[in-house]
Amino acid sequence: MMQEQKVRLAVDIGGTFTDVALACGGSLTSVKVATTPEAPELGFIEGSRLALEKTGVAAEDVTAIIHGTTLATNAIIERKGACTALITTEGFRDSLEIGYEDRYDQYDLNLEKPAPLIPRQRRLTVSERMSADGEVLHELDVQAVEALVPVLRSLEIESVAVGFLHAYANPAHERRVRDTLHSACPDLSISLSSEVCCEIREYERLSTTAANAYIQPTMSRYLTALNAALKAEGFDCPKFLMTSAGGMTDLETAIRFPIRLVESGPSGGAMLAKLTAERCGERAVLSYDMGGTTAKICLVEDFTPLTARSFEAARCARLTKG
Repeated sequence: MMQEQKVRLAVDIGGTFTDVALACGGSLTSVKVATTPEAPELGFIEGSRLALEKTGVAAEDVTAIIHGTTLATNAIIERKGACTALITTEGFRDSLEIGYEDRYDQYDLNLEKPAPLIPRQRRLTVSERMSADGEVLHELDVQAVEALVPVLRSLEIESVAVGFLHAYANPAHERRVRDTLHSACPDLSISLSSEVCCEIREYERLSTTAANAYIQPTMSRYLTALNAALKAEGFDCPKFLMTSAGGMTDLETAIRFPIRLVESGPSGGAMLAKLTAERCGERAVLSYDMGGTTAKICLVEDFTPLTARSFEAARCARLTKG
């Protein structure tokens, strides 16, 4: 066993290639292998083995693994997520489609907006209501929730997003729905808006929760398989995933909230651009990351990458926000 020095393994999975970097002491070894889309953990393990062989380092000597990936982003863009349903407050099933009630190009007579991740027939409602300060205005109709169980089964739903009005102020009704559904369908993935995005603003909270539910089964299977494969290879160290904010999270949190991994790979590139700008003393830097599926740009001003509160996938027009 190596003592004293830290050995860190970093792996970035893109749509085309999987890149591996092994930092051992003052040296850095990199490996590039083809991504294995059907089972991304296979490319991860293959690249890791090659990096270890090149350096003579054993798997048990690795002290930390850091993983970035565009798998979550690509699942949304390519519409390869789970069959998902939304359960929301009665009268608000179309909020996910209405959005901000605006047209990003009002003069385009042939405008076709991207279809929501959850189509209307899978957007279900129950009677309940909270006030903006969390007061219960109308108790949750639990019988209506129970009546949705056969509907979910008939639609072959894998994952459910639960987003009630003003749940950020009081999540009690959302939690009651989760408990009711779990007792009837224990294998169902359930995302609560009060946990995924506990913020005011209905559309942002609903759309974020819907996206989390849409990719959760896929990302959960992948991350669980990856963790098992790493243990089988002898890696017994903390495992972290890059988040879209440029930070890191643990494996368990990533499985519950995979929406935080959207743009996790590109955010790592933005953080590298920040470090490079600091070392070079450059206060205005434009970073560009070209992948096999998407390309990303980040402006770094005064050694700080610019951030945004929202993320947009599958735009109608390349250069028009909407």
